[in-house]
Amino acid sequence: MTGFFSAWWGSAVTVFVCVITWAMAGTEGLAAPDATKSIPDPATQPQLAKIEELLRRSWSDYGLSPASRATDGEWCRRVYLDLLGRVPTVDELQAFTTLRERDKDAQLVERLLTDSLYTEEYARNFTTLWTNILIGRNGGNEDRSLTNRAGLQKYLRDSFARNKPYDQLARELITATGASQPGRDGFNGAVNFLAMKLADDAMLATADTARIFLGLQVQCTQCHNHPFNEWKQNQYWELNAFFRQTRSLRRFEAGTNEVAYIELADQDFGGEGTTPQDAEIYYELRNGQVKAAYPVFVDGTKISTSGYLADVRRRGELGRLVTDSEYLSRAIVNRMWGQFLGYGFTKPVDDMGPHNAPSHPELLDYLASEFRAANYDLKTLIRWITLNPAYRLSSRTTKSNASDDPLMGEPPKFSHFYLRQLRAEELYESLLVATQADQNKGSYEEREMAKNEWLRQFTIAFGTDEGDETTTFNGSIPQVLMMFNGELVKEATRVDADSFLSRVAANPMSPAKKIEFLYLAALARKPTRPEIDVANKLWEARAIDARRDHGSGSIPPGAAALQDVWWVLLNSNEFILNH
Repeated sequence: MTGFFSAWWGSAVTVFVCVITWAMAGTEGLAAPDATKSIPDPATQPQLAKIEELLRRSWSDYGLSPASRATDGEWCRRVYLDLLGRVPTVDELQAFTTLRERDKDAQLVERLLTDSLYTEEYARNFTTLWTNILIGRNGGNEDRSLTNRAGLQKYLRDSFARNKPYDQLARELITATGASQPGRDGFNGAVNFLAMKLADDAMLATADTARIFLGLQVQCTQCHNHPFNEWKQNQYWELNAFFRQTRSLRRFEAGTNEVAYIELADQDFGGEGTTPQDAEIYYELRNGQVKAAYPVFVDGTKISTSGYLADVRRRGELGRLVTDSEYLSRAIVNRMWGQFLGYGFTKPVDDMGPHNAPSHPELLDYLASEFRAANYDLKTLIRWITLNPAYRLSSRTTKSNASDDPLMGEPPKFSHFYLRQLRAEELYESLLVATQADQNKGSYEEREMAKNEWLRQFTIAFGTDEGDETTTFNGSIPQVLMMFNGELVKEATRVDADSFLSRVAANPMSPAKKIEFLYLAALARKPTRPEIDVANKLWEARAIDARRDHGSGSIPPGAAALQDVWWVLLNSNEFILNH
């Protein structure tokens, strides 16, 4: 291993600090949590009290003891990543960790959710998450795509900035009509959810709507009854019938054959037979028998069979049925819990039903009911999730909860925080913040273009054999090499004039404080004593280089040593994990 890094980096001293520090930069290198601290008493918030009651009952039933409380720095970093999609700045971290108020956790969550200083970042983060959920990371980037990614992002960004109720958001996405491209007459960015899902008799529209908003995997039943759950073939086609009035109309640039955008519109549907007043569709059973299907919701609710818009707008009825159903709240609670805790109550989060029992059924039902009572307020749900005891636990396991390991196929018990890799978008934004490059940001559109160009490397170069998109850094060799030598990391670790490291090196604070600043910026914690000792040795070894560089007037003294430490921190497991 040393030989590999020597050949790669060309410095035995650097290899030494890299290996030592990286070895300590996993979960073992994290500052030990204070076991004397207890999770704040949630008695004044009934939902939090109920969540804690149900979690502790589950831990007791399984004979588990929860992990100790995460350090303030760990929790602060966790919250910034999950709410804003980035690590906190050193100032933000220290502002939180130096507070002594008992309710400072709630204060921080409230600030990130409601302070106008963070509205754009909150909206950007959840726009990124939901764009990927609705159309995938590459949606709208395909050649001759009918999906306008920027149009969908504009709609989502406005919705999250206004904290639009989730039931309204879902209904608008399911029922949207209008132009897909910003600036066009009748623009409605929500149409981009279905823009490319109406081909082949709207099969993809049917599957994605059920999966995302109802938590139901129905795509396997278009040809036959599902062998492992209660979903039947007729139910798939009855749901599909709701989309048969919808058309994705191509609109061309004036005087050309180039498609400029699409317009999603509802039109009369004559059915696949000869009776538009019934407007049936047909599907074939495995035995060759042909059956007719009419629009019927998954709970058995029927609507008019007419294909005439004057009689019924099928997609409008579907939007109403989805948002009136209990499926909607259960599906989003499960998805959001999984987003923040690493695992939902079912695996996968969008496959719910009798065949896939949730790990905590009473907690899921309770949160879904309370979320409906809170008028589908996503920020309220986020408060409950981020302030509940499971989210506040350390990621360190002990003998008393080591068996709680979903990677081994066990249902999650949430007795400790599960480590998870940062999304590629989180890593990008965190690198910008850690190096203070975000202070020179351009317009929102310019930043998104730069980020999308960087992300393109991972959706194209790192696709799986099944054609899936890579959504996290999974430790593969191409991804490691991208971090080692990628332009973003090169930019983050440069030491020429006006760079982040040059500014740190030129600061009058002591070398120890400079090293501490780098640890806070990257890992949200101070270095441990062994890490300080290694850094001091590196600083001494680099003294000659530092004097040489300073003499040439190129970089401040100490910048080379800081560069080595910074490179290691940015490439450590601890930096690319949410822990």
